[in-house]
Amino acid sequence: MGELKKWRDQKWVRIGTDGKIKGACGTSKNKKNPDRCLPLAKARSLSKRQLAATARKKKKAGSKGTQFVSNTSAARVRNA
Repeated sequence: MGELKKWRDQKWVRIGTDGKIKGACGTSKNKKNPDRCLPLAKARSLSKRQLAATARKKKKAGSKGTQFVSNTSAARVRNA
């Protein structure tokens, strides 16, 4: 199976700074500083507080012009 197919099957979702799932990844209105995206299974396995922390980290660094911001340790996505 191709890597892109595996990635698409994970159903990535957008996480808001309040820790809620906001919709599908790539639907953020702010194109300069988009929201954090995670696979749906990973997002559901984290607490609302952990989701908010990783989303805030991305927004904070993104506002300073950083394009790629790593997840917090709890939200790190590991591929098998």
